[in-house]
Amino acid sequence: MDPAREPATMTATPSVHAPGAGAGISLNGISLTFRGARTTRVLDTIDLEVRRREVVALIGPNGCGKSTLLRVLAGLIKADGGAVAIDGQPVTGPDPRVGLVFQEPRLLGWRSAESNVRFPMELAGWSRERQEARASDLLGLVGLREYARARPGTLSGGTRQRVSIARALALEPSLLLLDEPFSALDALTRERFNLELLRLWERTGTTIVLVTHSIPEAVFIADRVVVLSPRPARVVADIAVGMPRPRRLVDLDSALVSSLAADVRAHLADTTDDAIAMEEARRAIPAGLTPKDRPARKHAETEPGTPAWFDPFRPEDES
Repeated sequence: MDPAREPATMTATPSVHAPGAGAGISLNGISLTFRGARTTRVLDTIDLEVRRREVVALIGPNGCGKSTLLRVLAGLIKADGGAVAIDGQPVTGPDPRVGLVFQEPRLLGWRSAESNVRFPMELAGWSRERQEARASDLLGLVGLREYARARPGTLSGGTRQRVSIARALALEPSLLLLDEPFSALDALTRERFNLELLRLWERTGTTIVLVTHSIPEAVFIADRVVVLSPRPARVVADIAVGMPRPRRLVDLDSALVSSLAADVRAHLADTTDDAIAMEEARRAIPAGLTPKDRPARKHAETEPGTPAWFDPFRPEDES
């Protein structure tokens, strides 16, 4: 079989992948300001509680701080103010209880799919036998066991992202953070992957926090949709979905989904790029600038589906 083709489904062995308890998350007064060539307040006193095994979607305008908030949750960025706790234990740095899936798979190109999945286990000091057993189990969970020896360059984008999800689950995290993992996929494939993600959640029981720009995706996947304001991000709405599980793709066409999507859009009405530009212009006036004096925003920064402007893996002075 051509490894560039998408596998039909994520398959699993139910007896092995019994649902877990997931993790409870608490964010209290989370604030963050980036200081460097420019000083930018990104997060502003965010309070958020996520229950065990809950699926929460974060949605908001480009550059508002969604991805940054995810990295604070993962312990990759330390907030200036407030506290993050997982199951009541403070997050003070990278945490093995957390699995993180980026928008791009970020696999190691010289390693096979199985070797990429084993990588976190190697760093954790697991024995080779335990690594191989766990990697085989996870590749089976995401429907990729037959691609174990394939390198990332021979796989399709969606298949690489499945490897990335398997890798994020390697150390059996109780919290899975997803930063727009399916944004590069076409609409039909993305819908199918959303369904497969829910099946994966049912089998693992992991608490999930998902960043997305897609309102239908947020409503279809999540138990709650949390709407964030323009930068600095604040919670402007916390909308309970209330749609029964398990969910099916036909549910996307239901009146309930349409009603919930309209509610989310109503809260996003003041979080468009135009609203952000108007706010930036208002703030510039006291500094003695006129709107025409401000540097134009790069088009790439406002394209839907592009990563947030801050990338911790990119040098600060890189354009």
